Amino acid sequence: MGPRRHSGFSIIEIMISVLIVGILIVAAIPSFKNWIQNAQVRTASESMINALQTARNEAIRRNACVQARLLAPPQTGWDVRVCASVDDPAVDPVATRAHEEGSVNASVIPEPPDGRIVSFNALGRIVDPNPYDGSATITRLKIRNTTLDVADERKLHIEIPPGGAARMCDPNAAIKTTDPRYCQNQTP
Repeated sequence: MGPRRHSGFSIIEIMISVLIVGILIVAAIPSFKNWIQNAQVRTASESMINALQTARNEAIRRNACVQARLLAPPQTGWDVRVCASVDDPAVDPVATRAHEEGSVNASVIPEPPDGRIVSFNALGRIVDPNPYDGSATITRLKIRNTTLDVADERKLHIEIPPGGAARMCDPNAAIKTTDPRYCQNQTP
């Protein structure tokens, strides 16, 4: 019998592999950070769309005025309530989302700047001005991440037309007008 040949990896080969993987991870961390922060913008945008769709659907289902309300702009929290119960603590909201749920670094800027409520009538259309306080209805929400450099951040907008069917769009100037992600009124 001759000498046995060992199979497997030596400790040197394992150490070199671990070193290479470590270098790759360190090189990728900045782009992972940007990806995670931009994912929070997407999460906040999807959440806002869900709030608007929930309010519109509830207005149609209940045959009554229902409102989607930003809780504390520029934070991303919201609630959906029947119009008469907006500030009544005894009435539970139809739906709610806290700012801390998945998008703490995202900020929401409503247009007009003092707007915080979108009201839907029984047909699912926007009621303007708001029947609750007479303020102007939000026509657009700008969602961005405040922790990234401007070059690295992804901005998303939500356009809210009078018909009530809100849509998410990308204000990136490079997007063609035929692209479904195109914002109708391009403002950064």
